[in-house]
Amino acid sequence: MLYDDDFKPQDIEFHPETNTEFIFSISPENTKKVFSDCNDFESRDILAGGGGPSIFVCWLDGTVSGSEVSELVLRPLTDPARFGDAATEAAVMNRLAQGGVYSGSMKKTDSMGELAEALAFGSCALVFQGTAFLFQLKTDQHRSVQEPSVEKSLKGGKDAFVEPLRVNTGLIRSRLHTPKLKLRQTFIGRKSRSAAAVLWIEGVANPALPEEALRRLEAMDVDGVLMPDVLDSGLADAPRSPFPQLLHTERPDALSTLLLQGRVAVLVDGIPLAFAAPAFLPEFMKTSEDRSLHYLAASAIRLLRWAALLISLLLPAFYVAVATFHAEMIPTKLLLAVIESKQSVPFSTAAEVLGMLIAFELLQEAGLRLPDPVGQTVSIIGALIVGQSAVDARVISPIAVIVVALAGIAGYTMPSQDLSTAIRLCRFGLAIAASLAGMFGIMVGAVLLLWHLCSLETFGLPYMTPLTGSGGGDSGGVFIRRPPWKDLYRDKLINGGDIRKRK
Repeated sequence: MLYDDDFKPQDIEFHPETNTEFIFSISPENTKKVFSDCNDFESRDILAGGGGPSIFVCWLDGTVSGSEVSELVLRPLTDPARFGDAATEAAVMNRLAQGGVYSGSMKKTDSMGELAEALAFGSCALVFQGTAFLFQLKTDQHRSVQEPSVEKSLKGGKDAFVEPLRVNTGLIRSRLHTPKLKLRQTFIGRKSRSAAAVLWIEGVANPALPEEALRRLEAMDVDGVLMPDVLDSGLADAPRSPFPQLLHTERPDALSTLLLQGRVAVLVDGIPLAFAAPAFLPEFMKTSEDRSLHYLAASAIRLLRWAALLISLLLPAFYVAVATFHAEMIPTKLLLAVIESKQSVPFSTAAEVLGMLIAFELLQEAGLRLPDPVGQTVSIIGALIVGQSAVDARVISPIAVIVVALAGIAGYTMPSQDLSTAIRLCRFGLAIAASLAGMFGIMVGAVLLLWHLCSLETFGLPYMTPLTGSGGGDSGGVFIRRPPWKDLYRDKLINGGDIRKRK
């Protein structure tokens, strides 16, 4: 709270968006009070036209471009040809309103709260008694557009989102050259005041989707939006579920495709990712590269991904159940090999598999957190040396290592890392259920998992669409990619009227 004993209560203006009270009256002195103890607060007193009234110019160093402040604001202010005949503050303000400064973005305000917020967002301010003129001069010191690092692009675009919001919206505009691409902006986070933009294509997206996305963004009661998880929790229908409910992408071409399908997108300043909704479970098994391949090759790869999902989820639990309770299901030769490998191992099959799953997660976490050269070394040591030594010492059986390794490799084929993480959590649960009740435990666990997935919604729509038969999409397109000449219509569940996408 900012206050002074000399100011009366009516001189205080409360801003619920920033949860801060600002001194109401704009003046150079009050501006300095607001930004006291801010060593990056820069200010100068400039004589208009070189000998006219004094003008208080201020900005926050690092948020604006210093060269642009000098060239676009300070230089024209001191130019006698522009402000030499402005003998009063009123004349100076009139000249500013008429374009006396070179900056292309100018805004006039009489609110101290708006002035403070504009300075924090990268504006240069000319402060008078009761009035301020704001000029947007954001610094261009940011990471340049680079190739995608997570979503590899073989035939698609070679650019990826970066942190600044306007750069990201420009990447989308460069692909969708239509005025029907709409963008509405809001600010979220009591302290961070992060700019968030909701994008959609008018007529293609259901009109209720962008309104719902804006409502959820503005309802988020958080201090700051600096990490993706904050948005995931604020926009998801069921934030307690481990399954992802928003599509994430770092590729502008992928997001453009999602917008053309009728989805809405959310971009946030400072986060180099885009979020799209609604997100149905089958969408997490597709990639942008599917559309770069022949439909037969893309269909085969998509079927392989679904098979890998089942292997990653069920294989450890199935092995525990069969080896512990249902040995009669194993072919005789394989059963003899399993018995031989288990004779000298002191642990049960369930303990072996669960221990190996935990070890696999530890190795993966160590490889992610350490620098690349060290992480690769740790992975090699863990997989080859420790794993082989454990087998040679007969602490674990070779078949348990094969089962866990195969399940882990199958999990790496998931296009979505968030879905892969959820599958890994469910894999542990099913393995524990199999150790307690065999195949019956797996069946109960699978039914509970399916019930949970069918109960989820994404922006009010069934999460398992189109597998639920809710009238949206084509279930055949879940497991295979339809030929281009048959992929004619958009999903009517999320469509806003323009249903045909190919003629």
